[in-house]
Amino acid sequence: ADMNGTAIENFVCVIFNISFMNCTWHVGRTASGDTQYFLYWKTSEKEDYTACQNYIKDNRGKHTGCRFQNVTIENKRAYFLVNGSRSGKNIQLYKTTIILYRIEKLTPPLNVTVNCTEASHGCAIRWQPPRTSHVKRHDCFKYEIVIENK
Repeated sequence: ADMNGTAIENFVCVIFNISFMNCTWHVGRTASGDTQYFLYWKTSEKEDYTACQNYIKDNRGKHTGCRFQNVTIENKRAYFLVNGSRSGKNIQLYKTTIILYRIEKLTPPLNVTVNCTEASHGCAIRWQPPRTSHVKRHDCFKYEIVIENK
């Protein structure tokens, strides 16, 4: 049986709002219409894989992603495996390892305030670092201020 092109493609994960993670993928190019995919993951080599609890589905009920909650980042790697089945035949496995802090989408900086005074002909802009589960040193953050004249 030719299995080439049946594995998922474009596997992407993003962590947002501190501990939520979405992983999504595209159906394999040569995967038949009855193919269903299943995601498993673990955060250490020694553990067993655990199955996705909350699939993202397309309008035909195909799994095209998984939603996770309470993901802890720290310095962890995550190991992902996506397999699938179609009318009893196996399809190509997809495996990857992701370093979690690299896929975090940071929340915006907190409590941004702008104070402009005529006396100093200037403005003071203040903010606090974004909320994050794992960055302990605030000098790790770099900020950019874009000022648009309206």
